[in-house]
Amino acid sequence: MHRYLKVLATIVVGLLASLQPLRAGEPNPVAAIDIMLGPDATMIEHAKAANQRLLASFPLGFALDERHHPHITCLQRYVETANLDKLYEAIGKILAEETPTSWELKAYKYYYIPWKNIGVAGIVIEPTADLIRFQKKLIDAVTPFAEKTGTAAAFVITAEDPDINQPTIDYVTTSVPDHTGKNFNPHVTIGIATKDYLKKLLDEKFEAFTFSPVGVSIYQLGNLGAAQKKLTSWESKS
Repeated sequence: MHRYLKVLATIVVGLLASLQPLRAGEPNPVAAIDIMLGPDATMIEHAKAANQRLLASFPLGFALDERHHPHITCLQRYVETANLDKLYEAIGKILAEETPTSWELKAYKYYYIPWKNIGVAGIVIEPTADLIRFQKKLIDAVTPFAEKTGTAAAFVITAEDPDINQPTIDYVTTSVPDHTGKNFNPHVTIGIATKDYLKKLLDEKFEAFTFSPVGVSIYQLGNLGAAQKKLTSWESKS
């Protein structure tokens, strides 16, 4: 009986330990990252104006601020945190060849991804040959350090947004190939609203505009693909 109780106690302790949150200073071995282009003031102005409209219709959404940076996702992956420095070096070599700040990009419509009764909306950008080529180079550079999937622990969790929903986890898992190559849909996320409101938004005439990237960064993701924690950035050539 004493041996049985000892084994039971060991199992219980193990289960309790598995339920404990990650402690500060103990990085998860896998991180959900976003390699992104930072948009210029023109795009940020349009994105924040649209974000205010969404918040007015759906106050439970999020504002574009320091915790939700406007950005253009080029690639999302789960990567080994132990190899982040090697990954940064690989991306740096690409940026010795590419000049994103010289590109002129065109924003031409709204779109949204539905989830239950709401949707995450964005401003869509035409996928140019430059963007597609750049993304392909990023995929090749990141693949040696990538993991097939991850859990909520791979994301940044905050007091304001303590839960990572399953669609967010799945989106990063299937980023390649579901959101790359011919499926690449470059966009700037502008917020959340009800599907009914977003359907009306898509029916509106969108005034197309052009803008340029201002740099390249890598962020660790939060819920709904928010750029939560900057890991590194580069001053791109112009």
